[in-house]
Amino acid sequence: MPAPHLGRSIWSIVAAIIVVTILSLGTDEIFHLLGVYPPWGQPMWEAKLNALALSYRLVYDTFGSYLTARLAPYQPLRHVLWGAHIAFLLSLLGAAGAIAMKAGPVWYPVALALSVYPTAWLGGRLYQMGQRTA
Repeated sequence: MPAPHLGRSIWSIVAAIIVVTILSLGTDEIFHLLGVYPPWGQPMWEAKLNALALSYRLVYDTFGSYLTARLAPYQPLRHVLWGAHIAFLLSLLGAAGAIAMKAGPVWYPVALALSVYPTAWLGGRLYQMGQRTA
């Protein structure tokens, strides 16, 4: 018999992944439309553009972990950790693909993968801090 809150637990992680993906790709699209980034499908080798992409992804990833904690039916930090494990695996797969396709500098997808746990920790801590003041 499934746990009574299993659906809500899964949703807390899936919702965050969906929101972070929409925010990240939406911001990417805006920068592509504005001509800041090269057209889709072309490699982006400029370090400053990759640093820009990394900067907003760090913010979005932190927000995603906060959202997971907020939506979790119980033990919010455990849910954040499971979300981080999934995000790390997805980041590793994305890094392998980006490196194989020579989509840009290797440091960028590696930095994304390495940032998963620190941003998850920060998002979880921000949620905890908000709970203490409430």
